[in-house]
Amino acid sequence: MRFTTTLAAAAALAVSGFAAQAGGLSDEVMEAPVVAVEPAPEPAGSSINSTYVIVGVLAALVIAAAVAAEDDDE
Repeated sequence: MRFTTTLAAAAALAVSGFAAQAGGLSDEVMEAPVVAVEPAPEPAGSSINSTYVIVGVLAALVIAAAVAAEDDDE
């Protein structure tokens, strides 16, 4: 008899706890906030003129060729 009473009490507690956590049937109180996102700004162009980049690469190639030529002479 004691086991049956304990089982019934545990079942009653489980059902009442589930009902307490179930929530109500009323409508939600607040609406979700609307967030307006502005589009990202256009990326800025490079501040370095492309002519300087080309001249710098060519100068590096000439210097590398001169160093390689000096190593071959020895």
